[in-house]
Amino acid sequence: MKVKDGICGFIVGDALGVPVEFYSRKELEDDPVVDMREGGTHGMPKGTWSDDSSMMIATMDSIVEKNGIDYADIMDKFCQWAFEDKYNQYETFDIGNTTRQGLMRYKNGAEPLESGGKLVRDNGNGSLMRILPLAYIPDIDFETVENVSGLTHAHDRSKIACALCVEIAKSILNNDLAIDEHIKNSVDIIKEHYKDNEELVEFKRIIDDDFTGEIRSGGYVIDSIESVIYCLKTTDNYKDAVLKAVNLGGDTDTTGGICGGLAGIFYGFDAIPIDWIESIPKLDKVMSLCEKFEAYCDRN
Repeated sequence: MKVKDGICGFIVGDALGVPVEFYSRKELEDDPVVDMREGGTHGMPKGTWSDDSSMMIATMDSIVEKNGIDYADIMDKFCQWAFEDKYNQYETFDIGNTTRQGLMRYKNGAEPLESGGKLVRDNGNGSLMRILPLAYIPDIDFETVENVSGLTHAHDRSKIACALCVEIAKSILNNDLAIDEHIKNSVDIIKEHYKDNEELVEFKRIIDDDFTGEIRSGGYVIDSIESVIYCLKTTDNYKDAVLKAVNLGGDTDTTGGICGGLAGIFYGFDAIPIDWIESIPKLDKVMSLCEKFEAYCDRN
């Protein structure tokens, strides 16, 4: 199963993107990311991961600790990350608005599955960025993926994007196919499952496999999943995939992270440049968690 392939692949892609978050594509064309950097947007040390990886790690920690998915415990751990600096290497330095609002609703007494934003404007990529661990859980179902998304992002558009990401990861884990085939097969599953959902039209470019127009790479969930798929389809190795994702500009940590997670599963841990891995502080603790999470998945 090799949980570390996807999780470390994600964290490395995330850390590559942190220093240039919000940089424009033009800025990155002039000065592209080719290696790990320090400073930049958030002034953090080289190899710093963002809220994306922190929330993903918190999700895994909850599942291991509770021996299953406990929505309240996941939210508790998200709050420990957001307000107590847990699951970070340093301090919490970036929280999306929709995520923050969901956590505040929970802290103020809302039930976990009633905390997430349900409006169209709540379709940032804040649940898509943390959903990858669910792909490793045997027999994970659509409802559970939707619920984990819905802790902070409860609109159907975000839920479908999360389901698609999980399906792509599951296909890579369970089948020996080209990346295009993994994506196509996963899209077909999503099309069938959500055939009566009006939000499916928002995924038209992915369904039609049409990336001829502008690739947008901001924080909108549809832009994020489109960017990731585009980068996976137009590269043939881990390094090129994540660098292409980061150098699209915009929400670079999230695009780099999601792309890195899927590319890590597809190409394997050994495809991730070793100097990038060694530049991530506290990655040894994540590796230990990956072992525990894989043991959980093997038992279930």
